[in-house]
Formats: sequence, structure tokens, C-alpha cells
Amino acid sequence: MFNANEYVYEVYKERSFSKAAKNLFISQPSLSGTIKRVEEEIGYEIFDRSTKPIGVTDIGEKYIKTIEKILKLERHFIQYVNDVDDLKAGNVSVGGTQQYTSYMLPAIVSKFIEKYPHINVDIVEAKTSSLIRYLNEGIIDIAIDNYSYDEEDYSRQFQTKDTMILTVPKSFSSNENLKNYALSFEEIKSGEFKNDDIPFVKLSEFKDENFILLKEGNDTRTRAHKKFVNENISPKVLLEVEQQITSYNLTAYGLGISFISDYLIRNVGDNDSLCYYKLENYENDRDICFYYLKNKYITKAQSEFLKMAKETL
Repeated sequence: MFNANEYVYEVYKERSFSKAAKNLFISQPSLSGTIKRVEEEIGYEIFDRSTKPIGVTDIGEKYIKTIEKILKLERHFIQYVNDVDDLKAGNVSVGGTQQYTSYMLPAIVSKFIEKYPHINVDIVEAKTSSLIRYLNEGIIDIAIDNYSYDEEDYSRQFQTKDTMILTVPKSFSSNENLKNYALSFEEIKSGEFKNDDIPFVKLSEFKDENFILLKEGNDTRTRAHKKFVNENISPKVLLEVEQQITSYNLTAYGLGISFISDYLIRNVGDNDSLCYYKLENYENDRDICFYYLKNKYITKAQSEFLKMAKETL
């Protein structure tokens, strides 16, 4: 009954017989005939041909879900076979936000590829909400993030910590009264700013300035919002962006204040157009971890990648 699952699934993905036939390198009449035979075998139509693009019937939805389960089992089997091949073949797909794909993964990936040149490594950049979906759908095997994933569904491997730093354009007048609070780049780079004797600033000092925030769904945005609520402040939001590095660069050009990870600041280096400030330790510190599904088979290649990540701190 499921011998033609590749054909059925391609039509489902493309919602078009002609596009699916082209992708499968077969004629459209041949594909249509194959799908029709499958429908006759199960006694119900899988696709609703009266709509454009082609729709899926209720029976078809169940059939597609079953195909996806079969394909998932097939992928797991192939991964197991690759394991037996002593890491001479296989794939590792790692997802992360731009910050970590740009500054953390390169060192790990370069060492991994040097040791296992035949393992294909795929890096996917995405925001947290997409990374979780990609893990669940099997698009990526591992995600690196500073957001805390549900421990019931995901295993985690701790990598390091990061702390949010208030990053302010040096041109802003609010800096004038806060010179004793400003952090040097060296204090951030060494981690000295975390010491208890280093004072923090209140967000209220900047209540009249423009802020640049990350968009909803990002952990940095969520924590920044909690900080504003905690201090009973309604920020003047000039811009909302997807990535922290974009926020950092906009701040460097004097447009507004950003919440930036000390990890990012250490990696991009000092910038004399910015002032840095320690924030109150509320929703400020985060664990950066690698995450993967608990119920998914972990291949030797993926396991070795996580091991190498732990060694590359």
C-alpha cells in the first residue's frame, strides 16, 4: 500500500502533479496513474483535484502522516548504518542563531571536519522558535541556543554562559552622569564586570532614550521586557530587529540602546562609539547549551560533534 510513498509525498509537497513529476523525472501521466492505483488500492482519494493548488482529503491527511512516520524510520535506519561505517559517512545538521553560527560554531566545525572529513556538516541559521520546530521536524539534529528548552522533550549539553550588557551609543547625553558606571572592554572580556563590587545601572537612567529591541519570540527580547516591567518603564522603541548583531551595529551607528550579550561583545571586539553598562542581575544570565530531541536516535557522528563541542570551550 505504501510502495509509492515517494510519489505521493512529492505531490503533497508541491501540491501539483506537473511539478512533482518534474522533480521525480517521470511523466505526468505516469505519476497520475501511480497515484490513482494507490487510491484504488485504499478505496479513497488522497488528493482533492478540484482545488488549486491540489488539496488533501481527510483520508489523504492520515495517509501522509503515515508516510512521514515511515520516512522518519527510514532516515533513522540510514543513520544507524552510517554509524556502523565507522564515521566514514553521515550527516550532522546544527542550527543556531546568527550570533552562535558566526562566533561559536566555526571553531567546533573546523576541528570536526579536520578529524572527520567525510561527514557532511550542515549549519542552519534561524531564530529560537524556528530552531525548536526544525528539531521537532528532523530538519536539524542539534541546536545551540541561550533559550531554555523544555527538559521533558530535549536533552541538553551545557557549553558556556552569557550575560546581557546594556550597550549605549556614546553620543547619548545620558552617559554624562554615568561615567563611574561605564564598563571597559577589558572588564567585559575578562569577565571582571560580574564581580559584586562592580556597580550596575538602572534602566530608568535611560527612560528618555531610544531603544532597539529584538522581535517577539527572541529570548533577549523576552528578558528585556521583563526588566522593563520590573522597573515599571515603558521604553521608547525605535526599531525591532531579528538578530542581536544587527541590533549591535545599529547601536554602534548611534540609533538606540541595545541589550547585547557579553559573548558577542567579546567576539566583535571593542568599539569606541559605544558605552557598556552592567545591568541588575535579574533575567540577565543565561546558559548557552546544545539541545537535541530525547526520543531521537543520536548517531555516532552527532555524538562525536557534541563531544568535540565540549572540548572546544
